[in-house]
Amino acid sequence: LATRWCAACHLVSAAQRRATPDAPSFAAIARRQDAPPLEAFLSMSHPRMPDMALTRAEIADLSAFIRAKAP
Repeated sequence: LATRWCAACHLVSAAQRRATPDAPSFAAIARRQDAPPLEAFLSMSHPRMPDMALTRAEIADLSAFIRAKAP
């Protein structure tokens, strides 16, 4: 899911070489302390992100994947 939809803009893994400069890496997102919960963020559409209409299971999986990127 992350490599198919998110990697076009975000760095989702250490093996990835390119991303959009304005999009934070998944590691940077995972380190954020002041951000809203990932599940809430991913369940709503955002002007700068495509509306992916993720299922609850996809939101849970993607949130866990992002959190696993925290050091």
